[in-house]
Amino acid sequence: MEPEIQPPQPEALSKETGLDAVVAPPPVPPPAPADRDPWETRAVRWVFLGSQGLRSGWSILAFLLLYILLYLCIGLAFLKLHLVDKSFRFTADYVFFGDLISFLGLVGAASAVALIERRRSNLLAYNLTGLRPTLHFFQGLGMGFVALSVLVGAMYMGGWLQFGPVALSGVAAFRFAGLWAGAFLLVGCVEEGQFRCFLQFTLTRGIDFWWALGIVALMCGDLLVRAKGNSVWGVYAMALLGLVPCLLLQLRKAEGAGFWQAAWVTSTLFGFIHTGNNGETWIGIFAAAAIGFVFCVSVRVTGSAWWAIGCHAAWDWAETYFYGTADSGMVATGHYLTTRPVGNALWSGGTDGPEGSALVLGVLLLLLAVLLVIYGRRKPAALAAPGWELAGG
Repeated sequence: MEPEIQPPQPEALSKETGLDAVVAPPPVPPPAPADRDPWETRAVRWVFLGSQGLRSGWSILAFLLLYILLYLCIGLAFLKLHLVDKSFRFTADYVFFGDLISFLGLVGAASAVALIERRRSNLLAYNLTGLRPTLHFFQGLGMGFVALSVLVGAMYMGGWLQFGPVALSGVAAFRFAGLWAGAFLLVGCVEEGQFRCFLQFTLTRGIDFWWALGIVALMCGDLLVRAKGNSVWGVYAMALLGLVPCLLLQLRKAEGAGFWQAAWVTSTLFGFIHTGNNGETWIGIFAAAAIGFVFCVSVRVTGSAWWAIGCHAAWDWAETYFYGTADSGMVATGHYLTTRPVGNALWSGGTDGPEGSALVLGVLLLLLAVLLVIYGRRKPAALAAPGWELAGG
């Protein structure tokens, strides 16, 4: 037999070559690729993240918690500074500082949520980035004053509103005009910022008919158990009015269905929060919800909430200061003209003011028609998916 030839040992090799050879160990094969996304991680991501980043429900919850915290802290500071007190008064300075608390809380909370969501345009991402914002704001101002004037004029011609003597003149008239203008500009920014900016934008990217139906049903159920009086029927009316159209949009899987389902929720909610005002009637509550829907349409056709902010501020200013009528059941201190309702509350609005008159529904339809005629031929910017502008997305 041939002798078995053994492979040279490292020591022998080094003697033959004169080199200190180093024998490297055989390469270690890479580990088998592990599951980078175990089911626990996927489940957590599914709960918190959707196709457009943080799910809208968590965004709204974070906003509410931050807003309440900031509101309480800023409100306490304003109390210490004696800028507000615990007894509400419908005066220009009280409304201004009261809504300034809400405005600062809104800006802080929305900015923080925009940072969490990694929005490139930060606060402006929430329906405030449309084209020609300044023009739309001033157009909204003009339309708000004109619409309220048409309503007051119709009530006057029908004999349901009478004018009294001018309440202010000279410097006082200009002074209160400016004070109320600043106050209602803040009111418009706060209420439109909450409903047509943050909530409308955030709900649009994460809602469907069934979620919308559940939220609206919760509001109606709460009123059914807690509220008294007939004013709650205004909320029920808006809830029923949006039911079938939103269901059809869901069944047809229509483009932009999320926007209209969100509009149904935010408009009903806008009426819902007004049920706490004294002197409200069901028509006044329904009118609040309906004008909320008109403002949603304005966001759709103009691409931003600036028109709505201007219209809201001018409507309230004309109603409260210029004509001196009741606003959601309250008459302000320091108004220019003096008016009083006459006759049947269905047409005069009674204690609710012009917003409680059935004529307000015709004015809102007219305002909606004007919106569609002026802006409706343009491609609605609100169709774009809100999540597309996420940083890094």
